[in-house]
Amino acid sequence: MIKFTKMEGLGNDYIYVNADLYPIENPAEFSIRWSKPHTGIGSDGLILISRGRDADFSMRIFNADGTEALMCGNGSRCVGKYVYDHRLTEKTEIDLDTLSGIKHISLHPDANGEVHRATVDMGSPILSNTLQVGTHDGTLNGQVLKAGGKELTGTYVCMGNPHVVIFVDDVRQVPLEEYGPLIEFSPLFPERTNVEFVEVQAGGILRMRVWERGSGITQACGTGACATAVAAFLTGRAGRTSLVRMDGGDLEIEYSEASGRVLMTGPAETTFEGELP
Repeated sequence: MIKFTKMEGLGNDYIYVNADLYPIENPAEFSIRWSKPHTGIGSDGLILISRGRDADFSMRIFNADGTEALMCGNGSRCVGKYVYDHRLTEKTEIDLDTLSGIKHISLHPDANGEVHRATVDMGSPILSNTLQVGTHDGTLNGQVLKAGGKELTGTYVCMGNPHVVIFVDDVRQVPLEEYGPLIEFSPLFPERTNVEFVEVQAGGILRMRVWERGSGITQACGTGACATAVAAFLTGRAGRTSLVRMDGGDLEIEYSEASGRVLMTGPAETTFEGELP
């Protein structure tokens, strides 16, 4: 039997397994099977946690369609909570090895010593990559995209995985289920892409809805929130600090002027635990 923990950060929910105790040879297959909402556990994917070689811990992320993701911001916060709650570490400052590099997690225990919030140093954004963007210089900064017969203006930001951020007047009117897959699989993005539609609201709140590469519409996306904050700063829509509001809740994002790195702070919660054959 494999013991698992279902966790969520702003509704971005994954199945977490200690891969040191329960090695899974075919995680893509299990992610597809377990992620199904009616015949499985139901989730956005599967995250495997193990001891790290060059960091305290490492994680591998498999989307609901079985593809392996490079990074997940909400998942990183939950990994921090997982290793702390399961007494795999007593540290509140943790280095986590991911396919997009080592990320630093700062846990914020409350007065009872329980962790419900964490900050992740997401590193510096990448604004040019010819492998991910099919333009001559690998950039996309306020350029026109075509989807569903409409012209949309997008900005590319990579936060360990590729994102295209599209600012709109009213995010509620965007048919995300239509535009999301059209942009994700657009020839402009050879490795596919995550898609964020964003409305700048009163008080500078960035109201975001997301279509995640390999998972579809989700409640929240940590790397997407970081990409949104960076794109808003680059296009003059926000300052260095932003509140990104998603269907699942809010994330606080700081794009540091001193270091050029992005800090993401938000919740991490355990939903339930169980075991499967």
